[in-house]
Amino acid sequence: MSNFRKVFKYVKPYRTQFILNNIFTILTVIFSLLSVLMLFPLIDLLFNNSKISQQEVTSIWDIKTFILYHLSIYLSEMEKSTLLLYICGLIFITFTLKNLFSYLQTVYMSKVELGILKDIRFDLFKKYLELPLTFYSNEKKGNLIARIINDVQILKDSFITVLNSLFRDPPTIIIFSVVLFLLNWKMTLLIFVLAPLSGFILSKIGNSIKRSSIKSQEKISDITSNLDEILGAIRIVKSFAMEKYEINKFKRENNRFAEIMLKINKKRALGSPISETIGVITIVLILYLFALEILSGSSELTPGSFILYLAIFFQMIPSLKYFGQMFNSYKEGSAAADRVFELLDYKTEIKNPSNPVFINSFNDSIEFVNATFSYSKEEVLKNVNLKINKGEIVAIVGSSGAGKSTLIDLILRFYDLNSGSLLIDKLDIKNYDIDSLRNIMGIVNQETILFNDTLKNNIAYGKTDIALEDVINAAKNANAHNFISKLPDGYDTIIGDRGQKLSGGERQRISIARTLLKNPPILILDEATSSLDSESELQVQSAIKNLMEGRTSIVIAHRLSTIKMANKIIVLDKGKIVETGTHQSLMQINGVYKKLYDIQFKTEEKI
Repeated sequence: MSNFRKVFKYVKPYRTQFILNNIFTILTVIFSLLSVLMLFPLIDLLFNNSKISQQEVTSIWDIKTFILYHLSIYLSEMEKSTLLLYICGLIFITFTLKNLFSYLQTVYMSKVELGILKDIRFDLFKKYLELPLTFYSNEKKGNLIARIINDVQILKDSFITVLNSLFRDPPTIIIFSVVLFLLNWKMTLLIFVLAPLSGFILSKIGNSIKRSSIKSQEKISDITSNLDEILGAIRIVKSFAMEKYEINKFKRENNRFAEIMLKINKKRALGSPISETIGVITIVLILYLFALEILSGSSELTPGSFILYLAIFFQMIPSLKYFGQMFNSYKEGSAAADRVFELLDYKTEIKNPSNPVFINSFNDSIEFVNATFSYSKEEVLKNVNLKINKGEIVAIVGSSGAGKSTLIDLILRFYDLNSGSLLIDKLDIKNYDIDSLRNIMGIVNQETILFNDTLKNNIAYGKTDIALEDVINAAKNANAHNFISKLPDGYDTIIGDRGQKLSGGERQRISIARTLLKNPPILILDEATSSLDSESELQVQSAIKNLMEGRTSIVIAHRLSTIKMANKIIVLDKGKIVETGTHQSLMQINGVYKKLYDIQFKTEEKI
């Protein structure tokens, strides 16, 4: 099934509005036709003095004579002035009803299209949060933002154009064509001989638009990615005086996007003139042939039916044009649909089991059994066997790329092992409900991630019913209350994008307060103090000591003080556990740990 057609499932929740939209669309078409038909008796019965007898009606399919005959019988006793008043009243009523139904159709269709836009964006955002970390390592954030904003908008606009055209234009064309055939089948046949020519040309334009549309959507993704990257690294740009370089780079991308969009707009603009030109050719031929018949005296059309024929044809031209342009919209929308559903259909490997076990506490141990993991072909962890008992402080050390962070990511189930098993409380981690599993863990990263919100909301992240007193207690235990109290707005202070209004140490203490408030039984510290200055480190270390109290702690650290208090130290080298022990026992072995110690810690110990 085409990705574009998958959008139809998003119509289901709004089927009532969609059905009402179609009903009002059909009524709009019917009353559009009736409003034109009122011109027929107005001209012929008021300005043609000839009488029509019953014998002149040869067939019900002779619509002109049939209508005139019955109208003449019904209105034969009526004065022309009264008849004029009635017909003008009917014209007013039919036009009013047509406009009313057109308004209602627009209102109900708006509910459908806004619902579709809202639901696709929601599903895409939800998918973003379900995607594995490996996906984000290969994808630009700006590209993902462009898809949820720009591509979804294009998809919605194109889909609604197609949907409107499918349920509005074919009924209009069919109903109007039937009336035209009844009035003059020869002329109408000529119209449908020329119509496929327009369709063929528009189809070729549509294919070209799709190719250009794919390029434009890729280019706007590049621009969004570039913008996200530059704004995120604005300090580096300014410190290296690279403003002109980035401006020129953005200018090139922006100009390229404008060139692609100009090509698309040129191709779009061809659709309407081509349709109208073919329509004008058709009208000229009709007028010419009608004129020949009138001049030769062989025309069967009265002035009223002749004007009616032209009026109906003019009413049908927009539907023919929109129906032709619909294919261009379909082509453009299908390019956006491919990009959107590429993500929505992405198969996530990390899933909840069909019958998940909910874990609310940690009672025994975390254990890796013959665990092997790789991101691609090269193994990051190789046959790892490790047991972390409840209440232990376990430090994990090793050189860069040894697999320390990967070990933590596996415990959080950001990834699954390629082979072997990971047990928590003697049950394979894959059996647990993912949310409940992560809720018993708290993590403090080297790179502190805060939100552009108040300090209170950052500490109470995700907890809407938390008391301010609990937030303050968490901040006090994290050594953060003093600096927060000195701020003009206190806990209501907005800290800026990623907490940029705070220092590194302050951000880290807010992160610790957030974890303290969560109160998880398992604590993960991923080099939580490695980027801080000495003064900030002392404050954060004190907060970490409070945080670790009574918890099972897994520490990735370069700081000597944290490692010395560990019950055991795990030394990783090239994905393997090469040494295990306390600080003192590992120093005596004179192996990998001592080498790391001499490089990283010896200077600090002397200080």
